[in-house]
Order: sequence, then structure tokens, then C-alpha cells
Amino acid sequence: MALMFQRVAKNFAANGYYPTDADTTERILSLLRPCAEGTMRIIDPCAGEGVALAECKHHLGSAKADAFGVELDKERAWHAKGLLDRVIHGDFQETAISTRRFGLLWLNPPYGDLVGDQAATGDHEGKGRRRLEKLFYQRAHRLLQPGGVMVLIVPHYTLDKEFAALIAGHFERVGCFMAPERRFKQAVVVGIRAQGWQSGETAKAVRERLERLCAGEADTLPGQWDGIPYAIPGDKGQMPEFVAKRLDHAQLAEEIRRHPCLWPQFALHLGRVGKTRRSPLRGLSRWHLALSLAAGQVSGVVRSNDGRRVYVVKGDTFKGKDVKTTYEQTESGHSIQIRTATDVFLPVIRALDFTPGSETFGQALVIR
Repeated sequence: MALMFQRVAKNFAANGYYPTDADTTERILSLLRPCAEGTMRIIDPCAGEGVALAECKHHLGSAKADAFGVELDKERAWHAKGLLDRVIHGDFQETAISTRRFGLLWLNPPYGDLVGDQAATGDHEGKGRRRLEKLFYQRAHRLLQPGGVMVLIVPHYTLDKEFAALIAGHFERVGCFMAPERRFKQAVVVGIRAQGWQSGETAKAVRERLERLCAGEADTLPGQWDGIPYAIPGDKGQMPEFVAKRLDHAQLAEEIRRHPCLWPQFALHLGRVGKTRRSPLRGLSRWHLALSLAAGQVSGVVRSNDGRRVYVVKGDTFKGKDVKTTYEQTESGHSIQIRTATDVFLPVIRALDFTPGSETFGQALVIR
């Protein structure tokens, strides 16, 4: 089968980036078949350039599959945006994505050891060797709906007893293979998401096969799958939640462009306030004037009605005391003085006279 994005079969390690080579991708696709009903929603939390998931979408039927991807690297993420339906440029650990809503999980995570919480290790569960592959698996497998298919591509030596136990508990019909491209010692694990936690002899057998795969003792992924295919289930529900907790300016602009909203009409609906000046219905009281001054509405260049006088004004409001004195006579015949102080707002307008030929030209005036 010819792939729609044919490229040289190679992997390269750059900042932990190991894209799936074309030969491995083609062999994996031979394992998969589309569902009969519903929209297949497929996701890659470490999408890279988006090529592998785009191939998968094409194989399953572009009209019946929605492809979602997350990628941390900016250049690769924007390349993937051109191939997949929805792509987030950001950290998978900082996304909000609906769980149990996807029919296919394509997981080729970053490779390497976790060194500290600076690398977002807070979600790591277990006491085994702390690896990036386990961290991504522990969050990503929750995205699959029961009956959904996982394609996991990791170095075979990372599938230790802890990792093997997790996979055996979550998945059934688990297939264990070595990738045909051996440079990075990759293994391919395929399984179907179980309804609940798997235990017993079946899970034990899966663990044993994964432990043998960890030692490199497994068959190479066949060129053409002749066994029972892995069917990708559909989802008849609404579009799952798929958002980034942090969004940069470029992605925000792209989302606005793709999904029209009221933002482009902001000026039409909200920007006209302040552009249209209307005279008040009645004269302003000192209280109204004080509010206008405090709000900074009395400022700028002011001209007289005949245009002859020009002022640059700046208004402000100060708090003062209005003191009233009254006298009262007591029963004993003495007189007492009562002083009542009330807080008042004192509006003050300062102006620079820029009227040509004026006697006060250039002087600062105070208008009370």
C-alpha cells in the first residue's frame, strides 16, 4: 500500500524526538480497520509533524475520522496543524481533553528518564524506574473509550515489570512486536482498552509477553497482518473537549479565524461608546462635575464656542471639609458652640491659556 505522505524511512533523535518511520507506520496500519458506525476520533498526544496520524486518518477514511494532536515543539506543531483536524501547540500535561472519548490512541512519547518535578513528574505513579514513556502513558490511556485501540511505540527496554503490569491491567488482546527499524530499539504494543481492570491468568500471560519484549525476545511486526484486525470504534457523542490551558497569541488568532465569533465585531458593538459626545440633558451639579473630574473626563484641548479662546485643561477632585458653626443655649444659661464638619468634594480645573494675543497667554489658570 502506498502512503499518501511517502518519505525516507528514518528516525532521528533531536530533543527526545523519535518520529515513527514509514515502514513501521505502514505495518501498523495493516492491523487496523475502520468501524461501521459513528465518527472515529483518533488522537496523538505527541504528534510531532502529524504525519503518522495523518496516514492513519487516510487509512481509516478521511471522511469518517477526526484527528487530534498535541505537540510541544512550535515548528512541528504548526506543520501538524496543516495535516490534522485539531492540533494544540503546547505541553500535553497542560491540556484539558475529554477522557474515554477516543477510538484510537497513537502514542509515541518522548524517550528518557525523569530527573525532577521541573519536568512535570507530579503525575508519575508507581515506584519503578521513572521514565517519560510511563508518564505519558499514565495520562494518555485515559483518553481511550472502552474498546478503543492503543498503538504504543517505545524502546523495548522500558517495558519493565511495572510498565508491563499497567498495560496488562488496562488492555486485552495485547500484541507485542519489535519494530522493523532497529536503530532505536523500538517496540510496538497494540491492545484494546478493557472495560475494567484486568487480572487473572490472561493478564499474567500479557505481562509475561511484555517482559519478554522488554528483553528483546519478540517477533518483528509483520509486513502484512493476517490475523483478526483491530477495529477502531466510533463515537456518536458531541465533539470532545480539547483545549489548552495556556494559549499563545498565534493559536488564539487561528482559533478566531477558524471559528467566527463576536471578537472581530468588537468595535462595532462596544467601541462606539466615548466616540459620540452628547450634551447633558441639564446643567451639571457640583457633584456631577466632581465625578466627571475624578473620572478624567474633563481634560484635553477646549475651545470657546466662537473659537477665539483655546485652553489645555486638566480637571481633578479634592476632598475637603465644609464646616458649619451653630450656638445653643443650655438650661443653666450658658452658651455652647457646635461645629459640624462634613466631607465634600472640591472640583478644580487647571488650564493653560494658548489663546494667541491673550493677556494670560502661557499662564496657568485655576477654574473653581
